[in-house]
Parts: sequence; structure tokens; C-alpha cells
Amino acid sequence: MHQRAVLAGGCFWGMQDLIRKLPGVVSTRVGYTGGDTPNATYRNHGTHAEGIEIVFDTAETSYRRILEYFFQIHDPTTRDRQGNDIGISYRSAIYYTSDEQRKVAEETIADVNASGLWPGKVVTEVTPVGDFWEAEPEHQDYLERYPSGYTCHFPRPNWVLPTREAGGAPSSREQ
Repeated sequence: MHQRAVLAGGCFWGMQDLIRKLPGVVSTRVGYTGGDTPNATYRNHGTHAEGIEIVFDTAETSYRRILEYFFQIHDPTTRDRQGNDIGISYRSAIYYTSDEQRKVAEETIADVNASGLWPGKVVTEVTPVGDFWEAEPEHQDYLERYPSGYTCHFPRPNWVLPTREAGGAPSSREQ
């Protein structure tokens, strides 16, 4: 079965380049989401974030695994910023498609906050998915076409997210 995830975490080029390689990811496309501008474009996307739409096979991966990787490859503690990119377009956000996705997102954020893997608290927005306006062709698969192009995303080495126990502390088996 396929499921859809919509995330924003800074410039969409780097997110797409890394997330597309995850086992179970069927397809990705970049675009503009979470804002108020109909038919958003690169030059006119108003309050939308640069986002990525991910279709994944639930028999091969989980929404939780997608989110864990999302938190590993971008800094979720910087408001409206990733690396050199500053502004509302570069905010960290999870746009859930179901109540189950919302619950998984909230639990994952609680685990990230409890883990101490980032120096501050997560500022990632968790809101219902809305319109997703596909970005122009020149933005799709950008780093495949320009491998030395700009990115501020990278997998942090040895970054493994522990799951909290019921009391809120990381599980001793995963510390």
C-alpha cells in the first residue's frame, strides 16, 4: 500500500536528493505548500514553504522512519531557516494527511526533543496538509542534474533516534 507524506525543511533540492534514496520511497516531487497563494511558483509562493511530497510503500518503510530521516537531515530547531537560507519559505513543517500521521509526527517530535540529539527544542510545525503546488521542472531532481549544486542537507553520522519510555525518558535499551 502506498502512503503520501508532505514535509518542509529548508531548500527542497537537498531534501529531495536524500529522501528519494530511502528504501520504500516510490516517488518524490518538490513544490510549495502550507501557505496561501493559489498556483504558487518559485517567483510567487507567498507564505508557502518549499516542500517535498513523498509517496512511499508501507510494506517497505514507515511514516515514522521517513520522519526520523527528516529530522536527521535538517535542523528542526531553527525557525524559518536552514543553513544559509533564511525566511518563511525555509521553515520546518510536517503536513499530515491523517490523524494517524499527526500522532506519529507528535510522538516523533517528542522523541527528538527527549533525545538531546539537537541543541534546542524542535520548532517544526505540525499542521494538516493543504494544497501542494508542484515546482517548476528546473527544480525537480535538481541535484541529480547538478550534483555539485547547493544543498544544506546531509545525514548526521551516528544519528539514531531513541524512542521514549512511557515516563518520557529515552528507553535504556536504546541509549
